[in-house]
Parts: sequence; structure tokens; C-alpha cells
Amino acid sequence: MSIFSTLFGTSQEKSDKIEILNKADYSAAIAGKKVQLIDVRTPNEYGGGHIKNAVNVDFFNTSGFEKYCEKMSKDKPVYLYCRSGARSQKAARKLIGMGFEKVYDLKGGYMSWR
Repeated sequence: MSIFSTLFGTSQEKSDKIEILNKADYSAAIAGKKVQLIDVRTPNEYGGGHIKNAVNVDFFNTSGFEKYCEKMSKDKPVYLYCRSGARSQKAARKLIGMGFEKVYDLKGGYMSWR
């Protein structure tokens, strides 16, 4: 079993690398800083409103999502959000699987931001 933990990591290790922040903490974390801020919603959803300076990388476009994220710095935190929080959790787990060290997710997604 330990060889599998070494290869794939444990779910505890993954959950330690993903932190869900409420609106106030998320806002404070991204305010006035150059951060890796990603809106994982569809372009249509993004067009209906988004957090300032967020880059739209549609999680449903799997190859496009992975290709974009491969170019990002894996040792710097990533801030994600979607509409309600479900998609961004999947995206967060995907990023951790790709080797990212820390991912922050907006609790309640963009619906809580507005």
C-alpha cells in the first residue's frame, strides 16, 4: 500500500493542499496582489460577470484546462472559483494531482462573491 501512497499521494495529503476560504478571507488573499486567479466556469458564465483579474480557464474543456495549467507556477498558490464551488473543487484536486503545492477555493463560488 505504501508504494501507492508514494505514487499517488493520500487523500489526506491532497486535502492539506486544498483550502476553502470564505468570501472575506478569499478577498483579502487576492486583494492588490499578483496571484494565479482562475475562474473555471464556461466562457458564457465568465462573460456574465467575474472577479477582477481572474483568467477564464473552462474546466469542462479538459485539454485546454490542463494545457493552460501546465504553464503556471506549481510552487505558487492558485486561487480558483466556479459558480457554486463544486467544479472548482474538482479543478483543485486536478491541480494537486498535476503537482501544484497549494490551491485555494472560494466557498460558495461566484454566487457567494456577488
